[in-house]
Amino acid sequence: MTDLEKTQIQIGYIPLLDCVAILWAKQRGFFDELGLDITLVKEASWASLRDRLAFGFLDAAHCLSAMLPAAALGEDQLGIPLQTALVLSHNRAFISLNQKLCFDLQISPPDNAQQSAQKLVTAIQQQKNIQLAHVFKQSIHHYCLREWLALADRDVAQNIKLAILPPPYMVEALSNHVIDGFCVGEPWNTQGELLGISQIVASSQDIIPQVADKVLAITADWAEQHPNTHLALTQAIQKAQQELKDLEDYTQVWQMLMDLNIVQFQCSDNIHVQKFHSIQNIIRNFINESSQPKAEDFKWLIQQMVKWDQISISEALIEKISQNCILSF
Repeated sequence: MTDLEKTQIQIGYIPLLDCVAILWAKQRGFFDELGLDITLVKEASWASLRDRLAFGFLDAAHCLSAMLPAAALGEDQLGIPLQTALVLSHNRAFISLNQKLCFDLQISPPDNAQQSAQKLVTAIQQQKNIQLAHVFKQSIHHYCLREWLALADRDVAQNIKLAILPPPYMVEALSNHVIDGFCVGEPWNTQGELLGISQIVASSQDIIPQVADKVLAITADWAEQHPNTHLALTQAIQKAQQELKDLEDYTQVWQMLMDLNIVQFQCSDNIHVQKFHSIQNIIRNFINESSQPKAEDFKWLIQQMVKWDQISISEALIEKISQNCILSF
């Protein structure tokens, strides 16, 4: 492309499996093919990533979908509009609890989401001190955790105080008894299980709808100033998404994830075989039918803010914000 408004681009990400298409596009030279010189910037937390994107230190970012309507509503204390034209993942989070807590509460793998929630809520109602964490206030992880608890008791779900921790610190916090459980994306649930610390007790797919989880986000101003650059960014990542969906041999993908310290455990066709194939399956299916964002997803996210964060907003404004979060080419 010769008409790119900008070629040197900084993309921020949090070390999670669902940034894989961005990383793969970089490794495979898909950005280079379109004239983009990409620098990948690993951020420490969702808050730092959001702030650096909003204030222009990053051009684009692997971003929580709920951050977009939160910015439009001013709930992020910044109020700088964010938009997306590309979904990076749909609803692929898990809830994990401390293995000893699972043993004490008799939470076992056959339990469904409602049964595991009921056992935990019963313990909370009996005054057992249980600290749960999610990744960010405006995230499907926050809402998934509350919806899971609400399967057993709405009041507990509404009133429980939840901690917020960056995804890479979840397992460490659990190991150090700072928290007793968390809702986060992979690979952190698998890492906790393989270390013998935590146990996956529920999947977000069994609790909340198939909504967008992560998106490629940019500020509205940046989008207006760099339409051709943004199109090239999107095309390169979409090419990576398609290749990851069709790929048979994941050796290079796995090595890339280990080199970047996103996957920190041994997994292969010979070691932890079920986990290895499970993670491959997750990567292949981060996107359901299309990577195009849907207004319905953002409407659901705002409705969750109304439900759990006590935000007051009209239906007309929900509709408007949901549409404004999406950027079309």
